[in-house]
Amino acid sequence: MLYGKEHVDRYLATDGAEGHDWQGGTSTLILTTTGRRTGEPRDNALIYGRDGDAYVVVASKGGADEHPLWYLNLVADPTVQVQVRGDRFTARARTATAGEKARLWPAMAKEWPAYDDYQRKTDRDIPVVILERV
Repeated sequence: MLYGKEHVDRYLATDGAEGHDWQGGTSTLILTTTGRRTGEPRDNALIYGRDGDAYVVVASKGGADEHPLWYLNLVADPTVQVQVRGDRFTARARTATAGEKARLWPAMAKEWPAYDDYQRKTDRDIPVVILERV
């Protein structure tokens, strides 16, 4: 199973031939944010869903009480790079509104059922992030 840096490296090297399809039924993309302290690019492989033309990811961090670093980075600078298989593009990231989250969360929990468990583990409201191609 690919995970972490190895997942990102194999995905990038193979245009997603290795790494896009993950854990027997879900799909991942590569999200590149700009480090809010370093200014350096930060790559993360994330499970995604679709909402029309937009891509949707969840800032779960496994139900930890703090947000993942990639989420803090995109809040500071919402211009991100996304790769889905061999398609690389610039996107604008934004946190879903409460109404959007109510609609998108069940679809994302269908992609990765553990999201519901993660939300139960923390008092933190886990953000749903919408990535819109620019």
